[in-house]
Amino acid sequence: MGLLRPAPLLLGLLFLQDVLRPLWGDLVFIPSYIRTPGPVASASLVGGTDDVVVSMSLLRDEAGSLQVPVCGMQNNDTGDWSLTVTPSVDALEVTVRLKRGLQGCPANEADSFSESPCIVQTLLVSASYNSSCLAHLLIQVEIYANSSTAHNASENMTVIPNQVYQPLGPCPCNLTAGACDVRCCCDQECSSHLIELFRESCFTGVFGGDINPPFDQLCSAPRAHSTPGWFPLLCVQSSLTNSPFLGYFYQGSVSSGQHTSFEGYWHTDPKDFSDFGYKQGDPIMTAEKAYFTIPQVSLAGQCVRSAPVGFLRNFDVQCVTSLGDHREQDGIINTRIKNGSMGGILTPKVTYEEAIDLDKYITSTETLLSVGSAPRNINVEEHYIFRWNNNTISEIHVKVIRAKINAHQKGIMTQRFTVKFLSYNSGYEKETSGNPGYQLGRPVRALDVSRRREVTTLHLWQPARRGLCTSATLKPVLFGEDALSGCLLEVGITENCTQLRAKAVEILDSLIQATHVAMRGNSDYSDLSDGWLEIIRADAPDAGADPSVGSVNGTCWDVPAQLRIRVLISDAGVVEGITQQEILGTETRVSSTDWQFQCGLTCEHPVDLFLLSASVQFIKIPAQLPHPLTRYQINFTEYECNRNDVCWPQLLYPLTRYYQGEPYSQCVAKGLLLVSVAVIAVLLSNPWTGRCKA
Repeated sequence: MGLLRPAPLLLGLLFLQDVLRPLWGDLVFIPSYIRTPGPVASASLVGGTDDVVVSMSLLRDEAGSLQVPVCGMQNNDTGDWSLTVTPSVDALEVTVRLKRGLQGCPANEADSFSESPCIVQTLLVSASYNSSCLAHLLIQVEIYANSSTAHNASENMTVIPNQVYQPLGPCPCNLTAGACDVRCCCDQECSSHLIELFRESCFTGVFGGDINPPFDQLCSAPRAHSTPGWFPLLCVQSSLTNSPFLGYFYQGSVSSGQHTSFEGYWHTDPKDFSDFGYKQGDPIMTAEKAYFTIPQVSLAGQCVRSAPVGFLRNFDVQCVTSLGDHREQDGIINTRIKNGSMGGILTPKVTYEEAIDLDKYITSTETLLSVGSAPRNINVEEHYIFRWNNNTISEIHVKVIRAKINAHQKGIMTQRFTVKFLSYNSGYEKETSGNPGYQLGRPVRALDVSRRREVTTLHLWQPARRGLCTSATLKPVLFGEDALSGCLLEVGITENCTQLRAKAVEILDSLIQATHVAMRGNSDYSDLSDGWLEIIRADAPDAGADPSVGSVNGTCWDVPAQLRIRVLISDAGVVEGITQQEILGTETRVSSTDWQFQCGLTCEHPVDLFLLSASVQFIKIPAQLPHPLTRYQINFTEYECNRNDVCWPQLLYPLTRYYQGEPYSQCVAKGLLLVSVAVIAVLLSNPWTGRCKA
């Protein structure tokens, strides 16, 4: 049976019609083309999504002609597919779903893999404004009869074998239930004729099903072709079923305890030791013996509204929530906080400010006017400053930025919460990143010796909205944390290459406006000799130098595009049991690339996007040099254990520390017994008996 596969034809015609090309700098689907084997496909529409209409149509290939749909018109010919549009932050989440089930794809039990799909359709999702097409998403659907999505989930419980005798996963490459995984020769769902297609490319090792490989020092293991017949002199005799992948198991009775949920544990009475002073990381307590909480972001990226604040733990987070679900917390002005001494209570000093730019915090707004409804105030930013003295808190200052909105206003709101701990006798001068060594996660301290710019740290981009460099904000480089960031630079088709290089260099240099970095976390800004290291700028680009090859419109050579920051760090000692780390050197390097304007047959919108990226890498240098190689390791590299099969230290393997199958004392006892037997055998041999008779 031959089914028409129109994907190549449709894609070619759509490219000729220029419908897959997004409007640069405006709307774009990410991704713009999806090929799915299942009944659901999702994409994101980013850009200016206000008043944008998203529609879907089913493309049909009739008599070799393809009709490109007109945007902005209602199209009821969507077949069995439904379109769902969900608004999010600066984007629309578009989901296409098959309305009917897959009953039209009956699974053939005799064949575990179908060569032809049972559903082949092409969908076109369009985004338009005032009947004008702005972006398109092409979805190619190919659903096979015996794919894993066509099988109903079984109600039977999986039988887990006894892991003492059989590994839990006998075929790790079998990743898809009810279907054959290509190159997985141990997959029981693959027929014999299908395995013949990829038998020469089967996965090897444990992932390919070889869960019980022979041990190298096993007596029954085959020898490598380059290994002498007498090597090793001693080997280990063990059953092949004794696999190292079985692990260790406790053979005892299992008693079922009382199960407690996470919520039950979380809401137990917190332990309060604040009367004896706070330690770093201890939760700050209130007078009601409860945790003082501020919204924070968890490791999973979710915003936790009732997260305890740790002593001497600074953070700066943003939480995204819906205005319809937001409930303002009780006022901080009435909160009574324990300062860390017996009976000491503090009340925060709160100041309020009004938000100037409401669009900075609320997006996708939809105001519902209601008669008699009063406006409401919401907190869009909360900044906490704790003054500490030894293990106590002396002052708490809070600045709250509020916004006044309609009581029934809808949309997505972004809130910011910051917490900063400052010493009681310090002003608002530049804070340290450790004492004396750097603390992980604190900003790398930087300094401009020319004093022309007020610089305190190195930076990376933190793109917002469309990811353009003009709207991107900066975030500090944090000690010990590798990071990668980037932004998009709008470039015209008639862009002057010299100006483009100068603009790229200027944007990249804005991340590193400093000339020196601090070796320690508490280096003095006013004393250049107090551990300040000059930044090494390798291969600094010359923006005014033009390559020898002439440039044409839409093409520029050697445009600076990537900034790499490498920081060498090392352990410098220990203070009160805490390892102190310092910076040994910092190097920046700029890489260039060639830029060429991308457009279809006609360039209606002469604006392209050029990607600029910046990365930071922390390289740890060992405090002590590694042990030098011995003369044996230098001269006899062919017998080194890490490079060759023949390894002299493992010649008597069962008697060495490499053997972990038995206690070392038993191995030594058996070795001595073996040596004594060998000595007795030599003494009782014919040459010795003949010499005694003589």
